[in-house]
Amino acid sequence: MKNLLLDYLNEEFMRKLITAIAGISLMGLGFTAMAEGNGAALYQSKTCFACHGKDAKTPLLPTYPKIAGQNKEYALAQMKDIKSGTRSNGQSAAMKGVMGLVNEAEMDAIAEWLASVN
Repeated sequence: MKNLLLDYLNEEFMRKLITAIAGISLMGLGFTAMAEGNGAALYQSKTCFACHGKDAKTPLLPTYPKIAGQNKEYALAQMKDIKSGTRSNGQSAAMKGVMGLVNEAEMDAIAEWLASVN
């Protein structure tokens, strides 16, 4: 039996969803988090939580990774590779749209925060 949810989780749908969530999140959090480089707030405002969970431990789907506690350098490299297109395998298509909203300093702050989460 086909999973109907997976029929809707294509790249175009994910981009639209992420864009919508990003707009809502930015309205609620403002731009303070981005200016301060607060990794936890950036994780929320850049919509990482939408797929990886608010705590980075409870992903939306079982195929999405738990990223809490991930090595900072590894997480940062994955974000940069997805943004540049160097990495285009697995679930990276869903992240491509999000990474367009994140600059390198913000990636660094998010990766540092993820490394600190137990």
